[in-house]
Amino acid sequence: MGRTSSLGPEATCYSVAEIAIGDYVTISQGAYLCSATHDYRDPNFPLVVGNISIEEGAWVAAGAFVGPGVKIGKGAIVGARAVVVKDLEPGVVVAGNPARQVGSR
Repeated sequence: MGRTSSLGPEATCYSVAEIAIGDYVTISQGAYLCSATHDYRDPNFPLVVGNISIEEGAWVAAGAFVGPGVKIGKGAIVGARAVVVKDLEPGVVVAGNPARQVGSR
């Protein structure tokens, strides 16, 4: 976790794999950073893990979900309750489920 970054109340870091949080990042209340899931296509339901990286100046708003293997680019914003399962470019603003770009910084 980087300089002056913060995890809000009841934010969850399910850290089966690495979760890297850069400088000046805000993870708001109730956000869920989930670095693992299961392969539902395999009858053995194996665990699948992926590192999460949140770059400098990004904001993950209240109640948002960030899935395994996701990289959130520098200065990107994940809106409240958004569900992010793919990488985000620097400076994008996303919202919704699944998350879609609604703006840029």
